[in-house]
Amino acid sequence: MENTMPILLVPGLVSSPRIFAPVVPALWRFGPVMVANHIRDDNMGAIARRILAEAPPRFALAGHSMGGYIAFEIIRQAPERVARLALMNTQARPDTPEATVRRRGMIARAQGGEYRAVLDELLPGFVHSSRRNDAALRQLVYDMGDDVGPEAFVRQQTAVIGRVDSRPTLAWIRCPTLVLTGDEDNTIQNSLSVEIADGIHGAKLVILPNCGHLPQPEQPRATAEALVEWLRN
Repeated sequence: MENTMPILLVPGLVSSPRIFAPVVPALWRFGPVMVANHIRDDNMGAIARRILAEAPPRFALAGHSMGGYIAFEIIRQAPERVARLALMNTQARPDTPEATVRRRGMIARAQGGEYRAVLDELLPGFVHSSRRNDAALRQLVYDMGDDVGPEAFVRQQTAVIGRVDSRPTLAWIRCPTLVLTGDEDNTIQNSLSVEIADGIHGAKLVILPNCGHLPQPEQPRATAEALVEWLRN
């Protein structure tokens, strides 16, 4: 395949490269695939700077959930390096006061030795209601939680709390953009994805049926197809 483009994937909160495993084989045909490390810093600016320092000169960028917040920061810092953008199950708005209170509670519990209980609390919001008893998805959340660890989880939550409003950023985005979400995302409502798509000129919105906050493992084929189309067009 000619004119390959490096593809940079950014996982979400308490997520690791495992989250993208179901779709990487489809993407790999279009260019080298890299998964960003987003667990080393506690603010969005520093996370984005470190990712940019390790990234190819120009790349297609896909961010999932918290990875979308990081993608917005990457766009602010280096728009010329992003050839294509995919924003998956994310939002452009800053944290609400209520969300910040919940996050601080989870931080305190993780620091107090209740990290696994926090993962259990997050799971119902991560998956479609029909999959809340799916043992494989539950194990995936546990495995990714182990990959990240409680200390990095605290750093991630601190960064998410401090993120800025990215709605003004939407008008700056000129590269081909995919906005993807599930029809029943109980963590970030899909109306917030609609808001992003409406704010980015020419963005394509895809709402996957029977899907929650984790489209890669919940609807891997449909997610891969949407990402392949994004890379082709």
